[in-house]
Amino acid sequence: MIDHVGFPVSDYATSKVFYEKALAPLGYVLVMEVPVNEMNAPAAGFGIGGNPDFWIGGEGGVGNPAHIAITAKDRSAVDAFHEAALAAGGRDNGAPGLRPQYGPSYYAAFVLDPDGHNIEAVCYRPS
Repeated sequence: MIDHVGFPVSDYATSKVFYEKALAPLGYVLVMEVPVNEMNAPAAGFGIGGNPDFWIGGEGGVGNPAHIAITAKDRSAVDAFHEAALAAGGRDNGAPGLRPQYGPSYYAAFVLDPDGHNIEAVCYRPS
């Protein structure tokens, strides 16, 4: 089981605002912010119910993009995530829809964050 995921971003302030807006439809909020982490940079932890399981860090040095998939409670949350992420400055990397190659009820949307990380919202529930 994964406890949390974290990755560096090149512009901490821009990415923090992006994730606050893009993750809101999935129920995620900024749970915790650390002014200086182990990398001598700020970090922000987002999550649901007080558990910060999705972290960004301002240490920069972004190399290859990461792929992160977050479970959505239903298909409308996937749609809302996609819309919110685009409005927050993300780039479309796959509109909301079924992805039968991953499973008969796999409904997902993909966006690229300000650093090109591929962020996905996915719902496995049938319509």
